Amino acid sequence: MASIWSNARFPETGASTFADPNEHRSHFQRDYDRLLFSTPVRRLSDKTQVWPMDENDGVRTRLTHSHEVANLAKSIGTRIYEKAPGLFTGVHLYDVVQPILSSIGLVHDLGNPPFGHQGEQAIKQWFLERSDWIFSRHSRDGEGLMPVPLELRSEFLDFDGNPQTFRLVTKLQTSVANVGLGLTAATLAASLKYPIGARQQDSASKTRKKFGYFGSEEIIVQWLRNETGLTEGDRHPLTWIMEACDDIAYSVLDVDDAMKKNVVSPDDVIELISSCNILNKSQAYIDIQGHFTKIRSAGHRPEIARDIKIGYLRATFISALIREASDKFIANGAAIFDFKYETPLMDGSDLCDKLKDVARQYAFGAPSVLRMEAKGAEAIHGLMSVFWNAIAQRKLHGDMTSRRTSPVSKYAYSLISPNYIEDAIRTHDAKDTAGSIRYRELRLLTDMISGMTDTFAIRLWQDIRQLDDVGTK
Repeated sequence: MASIWSNARFPETGASTFADPNEHRSHFQRDYDRLLFSTPVRRLSDKTQVWPMDENDGVRTRLTHSHEVANLAKSIGTRIYEKAPGLFTGVHLYDVVQPILSSIGLVHDLGNPPFGHQGEQAIKQWFLERSDWIFSRHSRDGEGLMPVPLELRSEFLDFDGNPQTFRLVTKLQTSVANVGLGLTAATLAASLKYPIGARQQDSASKTRKKFGYFGSEEIIVQWLRNETGLTEGDRHPLTWIMEACDDIAYSVLDVDDAMKKNVVSPDDVIELISSCNILNKSQAYIDIQGHFTKIRSAGHRPEIARDIKIGYLRATFISALIREASDKFIANGAAIFDFKYETPLMDGSDLCDKLKDVARQYAFGAPSVLRMEAKGAEAIHGLMSVFWNAIAQRKLHGDMTSRRTSPVSKYAYSLISPNYIEDAIRTHDAKDTAGSIRYRELRLLTDMISGMTDTFAIRLWQDIRQLDDVGTK
């Protein structure tokens, strides 16, 4: 029977859907452990949150950000479960709800390319500049080399880390049965922030404005829906919590980093908050004023007092937003579980919106951030050209394993992860677009680029630029 809490794993694993009787962990706790020990999660330590490749060890990377989102999700889930247990009838908090929330918090940014959203923009721009030929040149109908259909070209022109995450955990991670990490249906369903494909993208809808999976993973998504009963566009209830926690992290914790970097002070942040007539009457603002009064009277040195203030700001704001998100979920619980809810939990939160404004101005707008983002975009743009040549410049067009035809292409091709190449070769027999050579070539290109860390991308681009015959097609 289909259930949104299904513990089934993709059938090709050949494994039972029931845990070993001697196993002390639930299926969903095992999902979290598989993710925690995976290579893509470790790579997040060298991927941008706000400050790329920063020398200050105190600021966040995508890894610390993801752990914090996972922790926030577990906290909010626990609060909701305890205040409204009727929403989770027959579902255990510690064996099911908490581990799924921890997993989707940890996994939510795995597919992000180096340099975060600016990396996504660089990938989109590269495809846009070549859109008149990149999707169809050298394609021959009748030989499985059909051009990429118009409705799937947005997978590249609007490249996004969310569907790349789903692809990474369901296919690209090495496994004996070629099923990635082999996560449960419930965890996979909850990880789909945008539960639609590119064909159903709708810019007017907040839950359909982006696509959450590529055409190459449609078979897995169909299995997922058979197991969970979810249909195209249905969001798993826990996804709303993960999205809210990502918003909380982006608002509070990115401002926290800006304060740690001395770009803005805690007193500046409070001054900015006080300019909002609603927020300067809020309990969070009143509590912080009380904390700051105690700090000023404690006689600490200014630099110590500053750090203490930062801690109180972070804790107070997070607590306030956790309450907001939890209460809104509970108030709309029936609609959420009936898949009729449409509005992100933090939409309309004055505190969250104000803190995001502060983050945009003082964190994302900092000159040092913009400089490194520009360097990162240049590196990604150049590397995409180099790796496209490495993929496309081969002796036999119909054979993706054919010998490369230039020294730089041979070198770059040797750097592509073998599991990425194996997937590109393995899908040759697919009877749909995912099996065409042109689509597989482009998937292989974005797999390689998005899997890089910030440091690897910069250093590799510096290395390749020193070669004599680098192409920039």
